[in-house]
Amino acid sequence: MAPGITVGPGTGDNMAAALGLGMQPGDVVVSLGTSGTIYQVSSVPVADPSGQVAGFADATGHFLPLVCTLNATRVLSSIAALLGVDAAGLDALAQAAPAGAGGLTLLPFFDGERTPNLPDARGLLAGITRENLSAAHLARAAVEGVLCSLAAGLEALENLGLVPTRGLLIGGGARSTAVEAIAPSLFGFPFELPNPSVEWVAQGAARQAAWALTGGAEPPSWPVRTRRLVGQDDAVVVAKYRQLLSAALPALGS
Repeated sequence: MAPGITVGPGTGDNMAAALGLGMQPGDVVVSLGTSGTIYQVSSVPVADPSGQVAGFADATGHFLPLVCTLNATRVLSSIAALLGVDAAGLDALAQAAPAGAGGLTLLPFFDGERTPNLPDARGLLAGITRENLSAAHLARAAVEGVLCSLAAGLEALENLGLVPTRGLLIGGGARSTAVEAIAPSLFGFPFELPNPSVEWVAQGAARQAAWALTGGAEPPSWPVRTRRLVGQDDAVVVAKYRQLLSAALPALGS
């Protein structure tokens, strides 16, 4: 190696995103990509005997308990293709339907599922009536189903004693205006939207590299601008999702 080259430790993708976002204990990230993740910075290690929560470390000396789901934006793109619309069209349809999608509830296990551990499961659409069998209701049910599956992951974190204080919405799915509008209603605590055009994993890697170069005890301060997302608490939608999941578990292979 040439003299003067600084070697940094590196980190993982979710850990880099947490570093780029400047997360503090109590912050929760909901990340919507091909798969979905929900994770929280913790000052103490967390162990989950059930295996739902993975006990990672973050990139700063804290811990990063994390729940991963297999089905996120691919569910939305599949429903958009079925309805013959693009992403913006799906957003418009979902926002045109009422909360709860007129009684439609989607379990979005299109490719099996990791949390809960149902590798052979498939998606399930319940509550169909003549009144709610429409493009708008189906679009709304898809967005709510994906977010409710991550809200169930939040419950797994809370069952380990973690207390969320602020949510951050990132990933490709954060560019969805429907996700932006619906997410704050389903999680029960304040949500903020960092710039969705920023690649937060890359931002975190750059911050870690700067930290290695400066050699300080703490990473350099990189302010992150966010926008507060406003929503009305809608626990009924999450409760219906959990009720359907519980009833369907025997058929899904639990």
